[in-house]
Amino acid sequence: EVLVVESGGGSVQPGGSLRLSCAVSGLTSSQNCMSWFRQAPGKEREGVAAIYTSGVDVGSTYFADSVKGRFTISRANAENTVYLQMNSLKPEDTAMYYCAVQASSSPWCVRRWSSTIAFTTWGQGTQVTVSS
Repeated sequence: EVLVVESGGGSVQPGGSLRLSCAVSGLTSSQNCMSWFRQAPGKEREGVAAIYTSGVDVGSTYFADSVKGRFTISRANAENTVYLQMNSLKPEDTAMYYCAVQASSSPWCVRRWSSTIAFTTWGQGTQVTVSS
């Protein structure tokens, strides 16, 4: 069974930073698309960032336009852990943040990294609140 556990959420003032962690266990494939999503109250869940974990495209990253230049995504391969570094946080970044993982090819990850229906394994989420 694949388990996904997020951590690192909290409250921060606008302009501040947080680093979220996503620890994954039980993976049976080394070729995975690992994505961060977020959902604000009353809004649909949306893709934030993703990283591909294997092959010639290992480390390829993808970002929503709303976070480009502010968020980065990285991985600690040996630990099957993915990090989302969030800088210059804005009140509109306030949301529950979820990590999701899907065994996939690289082209699949390019096309589907931000699609909520494409991922079958999710964590429970970690809350991020940006407020003064």
